[in-house]
Amino acid sequence: MSSTRSEARSQDSKATNWLLAFAHGVSQIFFQANLWTALLFLAAFVVADWRMALLVVLGCVAQTVTGKLLGVKTDDVVAGLQGFCGALVGAATFTILGGQLASYPIAIIGGALCAPITLLFIWLFTKTPLKIYGLPATTAPFCIVATIILLSTVPLHVSSSPELTTNSEVLAFFRSVLTNASQVVLIDNVWAGALILIGLFVANWKVGIAAVLGSVVGSLCALALQETLTETANGLAGYSGVLTAIALSVTFLKSNATSWILAVIGTIITALVTLLMHRLGAPTYTWPYILTTWVFLVIAHYIPSAKKP
Repeated sequence: MSSTRSEARSQDSKATNWLLAFAHGVSQIFFQANLWTALLFLAAFVVADWRMALLVVLGCVAQTVTGKLLGVKTDDVVAGLQGFCGALVGAATFTILGGQLASYPIAIIGGALCAPITLLFIWLFTKTPLKIYGLPATTAPFCIVATIILLSTVPLHVSSSPELTTNSEVLAFFRSVLTNASQVVLIDNVWAGALILIGLFVANWKVGIAAVLGSVVGSLCALALQETLTETANGLAGYSGVLTAIALSVTFLKSNATSWILAVIGTIITALVTLLMHRLGAPTYTWPYILTTWVFLVIAHYIPSAKKP
C-alpha cells in the first residue's frame, strides 16, 4: 500500500512539475517564474486572439519537452528556462501567418527548434572565453527562429494594420506606456499591456517599476528620435526598452543604484539600436534589447558596484 501511495505521489509531483514548467515558460518571457503572472500573460494573449494564445502554448510546450529530451536539468525546465523562446515563437507565428492551419505545425516545429539553439548559446557563453561575463542566451533563439519562419513562409503571410494611427504626441506617449509592454509579446493592445504590467507587479514590485520605467524612457526616446507617432503609439519603438530595463535593473544584475543607472542608460541605447534597425528594414524582434543587454553586462563586469545576483 505504501509503495502504491509513493508511486502516486511521484506521478503527481511529475505532473505538477510539467504544469509549472509550461506556466513558467510563459512568465519567463519577462524573466519571472510565477504561476499567477503566467495566467495574466495568457489572458493578455487571449485578449489579443485566442488562436494566438493557443500558438503560444504550443510553442512553449514544444520547446519545454524538447529541452527535457535533450537533457536539460529538471530545475531549469521547471523554472521555464526552456519554454519562453518557444512561447514567443508561437506569438510570432501568429503575427506572420495568422490563425491559418499551417501556423500550428510551424509553431510546434519552431518551438522545438528553440531548444537546441538555446543550448548552443549556453555552450557559447559557458565553454568559451565569453564565460567570464556570464551572458544569458535570453531571447536570441526566438529571434533566430522567428526570422527563419518570416523569411521561409512569404507566400503564407497575412497582412496587418496598426491598431491606431495618430498625429498626437500626447496620445502616442500615454498609449505607448501600455503597448510597449504588450509589443514585447507581439501584441498591439492597451488592455493586454495592462494585464502584462499587472502580472509583473504581481511577480515583484521592483520588476513592475522597472517595466514602467523602461516603457516611459523608451517612449520619450522614440519621440525625441522622431520615430513615427504611429509606431510609437503602437509600442513598436519602445518595447525592447521594457526588457532592457528589467534585465539590467533587477534580473541579471543585483538591484542597487548602479544597476538602475545602467538600466536607464541601457534603455536609451536600446532606443538608438531600435531606430537603426528600423532604418535598415531588418526584422527587429527583441534584438535591440539582446544586443544592448549583452554589451552592458560586459561593461558591468568591470564595474565593482555592478554585482551579479
